[in-house]
Amino acid sequence: MVTRRELFRRASASAMGVALARGANARAFAPPDLEPPGAHSLRELTLALARAPRRRDFKTVPMILTNRGDWDSEALDLVLRYRAGPRQVWDNTSIGSPWLNLMRNAMNTQIWSFGHPNFLCVSATHGSAHLALYDTFIWDKYKLGKLTKGKAPTDKFVKEPAAAHASPRAFEDAKGVYSPHDNSIPVLQGRGAVFLACHNEIWELVMKLRKKGVNPDRLSHERMAAEFTDHLIPGVVLTPGIVGTLPELELAGFQYAK
Repeated sequence: MVTRRELFRRASASAMGVALARGANARAFAPPDLEPPGAHSLRELTLALARAPRRRDFKTVPMILTNRGDWDSEALDLVLRYRAGPRQVWDNTSIGSPWLNLMRNAMNTQIWSFGHPNFLCVSATHGSAHLALYDTFIWDKYKLGKLTKGKAPTDKFVKEPAAAHASPRAFEDAKGVYSPHDNSIPVLQGRGAVFLACHNEIWELVMKLRKKGVNPDRLSHERMAAEFTDHLIPGVVLTPGIVGTLPELELAGFQYAK
């Protein structure tokens, strides 16, 4: 019998093959197997998102995206077309806020208190919270920790805490997978949460860094924005702009939360 973890591995390998066939330097994404029992629709979405291509080989990007190939349009369409639920989108703007904790609490309550295993939790990420969506290379090269004023000196959001390795069956474990000790992006992704990235935020962060003189390779604005785009963490869905994508999510039936 093929396990869900093996399905994730195969889907990830398929996504890599599609990306390479299109000339993309995408990285495989295989989230851990943490969806609740009975979450058949959510599991199908997670597998489809793992297969959906993410272009990460940009040389330059413009200020305003007009070509669907310049953002993760196929993956975003999958999120917008998801019809199980309920569906909630969090307007996450501050890296120092308890945003991951709030998403985790929402998922726990919907899944186990109200009995909605197919609940979809989406992070509409922009503002300083968007810093959490870049990989270690970008954090180190551009000293992103300095931009958080001590609130996040390292890219701790993409690291799996020890609690991530606790039994996924023990949902009442106060130090386990579903507890406040396990607030991390990879763990929430493994539970079915989706993190949306914002092209406009990338462009404006690059503008800020260039103004501060933080541009070690002396890249143009367009090339530097491309580098940040290419180093979004695995699984993230790039949008042309979060504030403009929020109406699309609400029109699709997502409940807004902040």
